[in-house]
Amino acid sequence: MLDGPLPTIPVGSSVLVVMAHPDDAEFGCGGTIAKWAAAGKEVNYVLCTSGDKGSSDPNTNPYNLAKIRRVEQANAAHALGAREVVFLSYEDGTLTNTLELRRDIVREIRRFRPDAVICQDPTMRFGGNRYLNHPDHRAAGDACLDAVYPSARDPHVFPELLVDGFEPHKVREVFMSTMQSPDVWVDITECFERKLEGLRQHNSQVGDRFDQVVERVRERSKFVARAFNLPFELGEGYRYFKLD
Repeated sequence: MLDGPLPTIPVGSSVLVVMAHPDDAEFGCGGTIAKWAAAGKEVNYVLCTSGDKGSSDPNTNPYNLAKIRRVEQANAAHALGAREVVFLSYEDGTLTNTLELRRDIVREIRRFRPDAVICQDPTMRFGGNRYLNHPDHRAAGDACLDAVYPSARDPHVFPELLVDGFEPHKVREVFMSTMQSPDVWVDITECFERKLEGLRQHNSQVGDRFDQVVERVRERSKFVARAFNLPFELGEGYRYFKLD
């Protein structure tokens, strides 16, 4: 057990956000990213897929959609104050926690050398009775946690990365974005409009229903604050891990 209140902002200066799809970060932790970036943290993204299956139109070309969504994600990250976005380009919809995916995430952790990582919750299969969590989200979270510990830290795991110049790195903190039993809550009331500006960039996903998206995101952020009797209006929740 950790003594005292858990932190709502990383102790270190840099954060790596690892997500499955374009727009996952903006929906799940966009307010937090905006707040931490405004506080001077260096924030970078790793996206496991390019969201090439993110359309219900059977006539949509997945290759072209991926190109669109890459641009949208870069614009969204910039709107929130993040610096760089890396796409691992795995196929959307069939992501699994393979050794290849873990190696790729380890490489990016060793490249960016973050003090803290934000990832998705691999244990969350559903939320309430109206939401089933995407399997890609679970796979991305699972692979990221496996990459953080112990793979990114240990020089003998993926030794080929050493040959390429990617030295081992130990992540000190993990913030796992979750709706299930969070123990850290970030007040995003003052930066909620920045979160919405990030979401607005994902026009291929929210363009024709942005007003509804705003209300849904606002209600979810209010629910987080109400459900846990927090002293602010809008929040995002995380499970927090301090790695010694």
